[in-house]
Amino acid sequence: MLSRLLPPKGPARLLAGVTLVHTMGQGLWLALNAIYATSVLRLTPGQFSIGVGTAAGVALAVSTPAGHLADRLGPRSVQIWSFIALGPLTAALLAVHGFGMYLLVVSVQALAYSASRSARMAVVAGLVPPEQRVHVRAYLRATSNVSVSVGAVLAGVLLAVNSATAYKGAVVFNAATYLATGLLSLLLPAVAPQPARTGPALIVLRDRPYLTFVVLDGLLSMHNVLLEVVLPIWVLHHTAAPRWMVAAILVTNTVAVVLLQVRAARGTDEPAGAARASRSGALCLTLACAVFAFTGRVSWLPASALLLAGALAHVLGEIRQSAGSWGMAFGLAPDDAQGQYQGTYAMGSDLGKLVAPALLTWLAVEHGAIGWIAMAAGFGLVGAAMPAVAARAGRGRRPEPDPVAA
Repeated sequence: MLSRLLPPKGPARLLAGVTLVHTMGQGLWLALNAIYATSVLRLTPGQFSIGVGTAAGVALAVSTPAGHLADRLGPRSVQIWSFIALGPLTAALLAVHGFGMYLLVVSVQALAYSASRSARMAVVAGLVPPEQRVHVRAYLRATSNVSVSVGAVLAGVLLAVNSATAYKGAVVFNAATYLATGLLSLLLPAVAPQPARTGPALIVLRDRPYLTFVVLDGLLSMHNVLLEVVLPIWVLHHTAAPRWMVAAILVTNTVAVVLLQVRAARGTDEPAGAARASRSGALCLTLACAVFAFTGRVSWLPASALLLAGALAHVLGEIRQSAGSWGMAFGLAPDDAQGQYQGTYAMGSDLGKLVAPALLTWLAVEHGAIGWIAMAAGFGLVGAAMPAVAARAGRGRRPEPDPVAA
């Protein structure tokens, strides 16, 4: 099945191979990160949360400068060295003793991770023609979902063993995937660095239409937290549905992304089409939240049916909104500054991840159906604004008419 998900040839196939290795380690570590910190390093849950928040803040702060560095040095070079640096930085968790040392290690990790993330998107922009970038990005997401699932299965095996040695082995494995990703990146064609420009270095920070898109896209990206945080709590404590519905919803999402993400990316290569995709994705998210609002006061069978229906609407919104997001992120950025623009684009989802857990959980858990309806309205309104944002940004990039030709 995986061979059918990969692009047929060329740099896109190499990009998919790099993504496959990298995200397998991510899938493993996402499931074990908190357990390693609290069980092996003996940190308190509060200390672990501070560490996660600090790392997220560091990654957020350096995302745009890291992208600018990728423009100036060449994104492939930055990708290679950031992943190679993440290898020993991850392995350093084996030598951590105490909260202060842990905080230092995860903060430096966040620097390297932010650089790798900004560089990866700039590499895609540099190696893939504009009309194929979103298509390739969709292939990479489908591939990463398969790889993350494999990593999660490996994590399940280590959780069954439940020993400090097993969890330390996960650290070694994750470090090895970073090193392997860096080495595999050597196979990618080089992307030429961009020469220094006159005027401000970080031009993206003066691009108000693009920054508006980043903020709105970050608000839409909060739908990821619905699946990871809000719905499990809602299903377990506020519906009559069986506990296994949480797993059924996650499996439904994973399978749908793998099978449908590439198809959902059609027609999103230009900003106008991408904005319409974001709007239609937001409408699906609106429908999903409206369906979830009715699951709290019915018996287990209708609650289960409604939860699955809402999960299908959610994943359709997710894959369509993601494709639109990539199309606007690539299409609204100048080719000589893709690194800093993609780094800034990533900040939107980072901000969404920081705000969404508390906000969306408060809406759903504290306010029930009314909270779900409020979320539905919010997603719908944000999505409706996307075409206007894309049109405004497009007007700002339209070339001036040639007075001689006129």
